[in-house]
Amino acid sequence: MYDILVNKKNKLNKNYKPNDLVKVSKKFSTKECYLRKKVNKAFTRLCKNALKSNLDLKAISCFRSYEYQKNLYINYIKEMGFTKASFCSAKPGCSEHQTGLAIDINYDNDSFDSTKESKWLINNAYKYGFILRYPKGKEYITGYKYEPWHYRYVGKRIARIMYKKKITLEEYLNKV
Repeated sequence: MYDILVNKKNKLNKNYKPNDLVKVSKKFSTKECYLRKKVNKAFTRLCKNALKSNLDLKAISCFRSYEYQKNLYINYIKEMGFTKASFCSAKPGCSEHQTGLAIDINYDNDSFDSTKESKWLINNAYKYGFILRYPKGKEYITGYKYEPWHYRYVGKRIARIMYKKKITLEEYLNKV
């Protein structure tokens, strides 16, 4: 259920929308954001534990509808051209955000990589069921550039396995 693979080869129907979306607490988001109920509980626990280390984690983007992703993708193409846009943004129907399982955390640029929050997430997110979805050095597998801010819920068991083996969701599901 939480190991669904959504990528350039595995698309969602344009009408797909989870029926258990709940609003992320304002304490842990920068704007109105929705996640699947179980994912939201795990994200809240993750954020509360990060606070114990004086780290402030906020969701900046969660669920996105097909239409929202379509408009976003079109804008990226206008900004940077088709090839570059396709390496850093998903086509509509190909975005994990449509599943309600993906979260962009704090800010969506590469400078997040050098923050204490990013380092903490890399070493702790799996304990809550999250994986760094687009890791550095695995672009040839995921099809997307390294995104240190993009985390995906897969459940604790799968996240622990992936963390220990340092593999992507594609590798875990043998879809390489």
